[in-house]
Amino acid sequence: MALISLLSLSSSSSSSSCFSSSSSLSQFSSHRKFLPKPVKIRAASSSDSSLKPKVVVTREQGKNVKLINALAKHGINCFELPLIQHTQGPDLDRLTTVLRGTSFDWIVITSPEAGLVFLNAWKEAGSPKVQVGVVGAGTAAMFKDVLQSPQQSLNITFSPSKATGKVLALELPKHGSGRCTVLYPASMKAGNEIETGLTARGFEVTRLNTYSTVPVYDVDQMVLAQALSAPVVAVASPSAIRAWVNLISEAESWDNAVACIGETTALSAKRLGLKNVYYPTNPGLEGWVGSILEALSVPGEIKKELVC
Repeated sequence: MALISLLSLSSSSSSSSCFSSSSSLSQFSSHRKFLPKPVKIRAASSSDSSLKPKVVVTREQGKNVKLINALAKHGINCFELPLIQHTQGPDLDRLTTVLRGTSFDWIVITSPEAGLVFLNAWKEAGSPKVQVGVVGAGTAAMFKDVLQSPQQSLNITFSPSKATGKVLALELPKHGSGRCTVLYPASMKAGNEIETGLTARGFEVTRLNTYSTVPVYDVDQMVLAQALSAPVVAVASPSAIRAWVNLISEAESWDNAVACIGETTALSAKRLGLKNVYYPTNPGLEGWVGSILEALSVPGEIKKELVC
């Protein structure tokens, strides 16, 4: 069992030269109702138009800062092109009610967005005592402020040896042979490997689809041309990969590199026809940066072949 320490985690403001699309993307909050409205990216701006970006960063606007800062340390300029936004899932309203009325042996959180949604509902439920398992350090970082609270009733006591849902389902501790319950707040688009793997081991899993993702549907052609010209596109989810492929006319004709945060996203990229696909053995920011640097080091060459 791996204990997660978050006291040293912090985020800094971006000091790098980052090109940014000037779209208005909403941040998720359980206090607001979200409908699956598509996003339109209209224009791009830059603090220094003479700098050509090398990497397109594609998370929601405002969520790319850590990656931008990490790449800036290597002298790499970024272009921010959000490919998805998060929307309310059908079970979001149930999450607070379930947390108020039912206790679980484990709460399983597998993404930063799932962590944010869960924390909002958990606070509305009165901050009940919970034991949380997270998929990795990036997800654990969402709980930093709560873990530093003097009246701490939320504890992160597990993270798998590899930051994937499949490994989490294999390694989540099950004490004894009795009943062991899991609450899994998830994206509507998440696969079934968590609940399937845990159920096979004898856990009782309650999955709530608390949020979903909507891709961008229209991008200014000048913005898209700049993104297409960058040597590397950095993506953090299968949804972002699908949105990118939908934007480009033919995946086969675009042969620049895709640097994925982990293997799950990389496999999705390969299945959608992308060829120059890079990913770290262990998902996370450090490995992701390493894959981006690898992709930039040999333009146009495939250094990691995926086997589907």
